[in-house]
Amino acid sequence: MLRIHFTPRDLARTTVSTRPAPLWEILLSLHMLQHSDGRLVFEDWRRHVRTKVAPDQMRLLLELTPVKGYSPDFLTPAESAPDFDTALEMTLSTPRQQIRSQLDLLSKYRPVSPWTRELAEGDRHSLRKLGRAIKTYHDAAIAPYWKSIGTHVTADHTHRGDALARHGVDRLLSSLHPRVRWVAPVLQVLDMNDRDLYLDGRGIELQPSAFCWQVPTKLRDPELKPILVYPIQHAPGILRQSALDTEPPSDALGSLLGSTRAAALEAAVSGCTTTELAKRCNISPAAASHQATVLREAGLITTRRAGASVRHEVTQLGIWLLSGHGSGNLRQSTIAS
Repeated sequence: MLRIHFTPRDLARTTVSTRPAPLWEILLSLHMLQHSDGRLVFEDWRRHVRTKVAPDQMRLLLELTPVKGYSPDFLTPAESAPDFDTALEMTLSTPRQQIRSQLDLLSKYRPVSPWTRELAEGDRHSLRKLGRAIKTYHDAAIAPYWKSIGTHVTADHTHRGDALARHGVDRLLSSLHPRVRWVAPVLQVLDMNDRDLYLDGRGIELQPSAFCWQVPTKLRDPELKPILVYPIQHAPGILRQSALDTEPPSDALGSLLGSTRAAALEAAVSGCTTTELAKRCNISPAAASHQATVLREAGLITTRRAGASVRHEVTQLGIWLLSGHGSGNLRQSTIAS
């Protein structure tokens, strides 16, 4: 069991990421490729990736990412990046000594290959090969699904933020995941190696992930910025290729709900007041209130009082609909414009 020790300062500096982290999704998706768990969620994605990524590129990445044990921390930089290209540049700019020491640790879990030996020695050609392999894999396995991943991670952040705002950090930490227990001031993460991590006032970033499966994970090096990656709620439809749709997702959703109502549902993913909903959809406040009422009655959003206004947030059913699933269970006559 991992025990993460909080001080009052750490509690004040606990944050939940507002967006997915591309390199964490890459690393954890490589783990998912190496076993068959979660077939309802991941099997179509696995078939797609195996046909799109060349075996020689895949082999390089799998040499660094054993499904059990240790994957080098430099594959998932501790500092957040605004996009994939920036994150990849941070990985490739890791100091040579860090790469060497982390690959030495990896050798306890996976045999050293000629390529990983060259990489540990700081060979520039090997580092460029790593960059090309990550880019190739990202373009095939992550980029086509990025909008869907982002929708679910944003919704998770909204719900976590609501728990924090309404009930405080105790509720946030105690409801994080079934395999995580909050026994103040210690966060216990079951199924991880037995050790203690003292935050010492640095706080911690909670990072929701679509490819994190069953149990949370973290960077191994205790000196790096504390990050705990945890799974969002998994369901069939969480991974949808927006690039391969015969019809753009917004148009397809608009055909079912009407364009204004589809826009209102998407706006509720990050949570909004009626006034904000009106601005995002470019409609009047009265029209926004009407659209929210219909979406709420269909079970696609919830509405609660927030001071002098109300706040609308998407439900899990709404998320499934945005991901292209569940529409067959809805009566179009109930929600059509």
